[in-house]
Amino acid sequence: MLFSQIAINFSLYIGALLSIFLNRKNFISVLIGMELLLLSINLNFIFISFYLNDISGYIFSIFILAIAAAESAIGLSLIVIFYRYIGNISMYQNFGLRD
Repeated sequence: MLFSQIAINFSLYIGALLSIFLNRKNFISVLIGMELLLLSINLNFIFISFYLNDISGYIFSIFILAIAAAESAIGLSLIVIFYRYIGNISMYQNFGLRD
């Protein structure tokens, strides 16, 4: 049972890594991928702490959720600032990168 849950979380983690590295043209897709990474790590902490009957995994996942909320708020505010000054949110046009 634990192995299947960790395997599902591992596939979620790999999918998030692929979404970050394959969709690097858009800030929003990178932010969503980073949130998926953090959520899959949280699920691993929760499942393992449930099976070990330990509360430290739950507490650590709450701290990670707080950090993820701050990270997404800062990232979305940066997207709004980029859009106001430049007019688009493409990473390649904003930073002078090539396709």
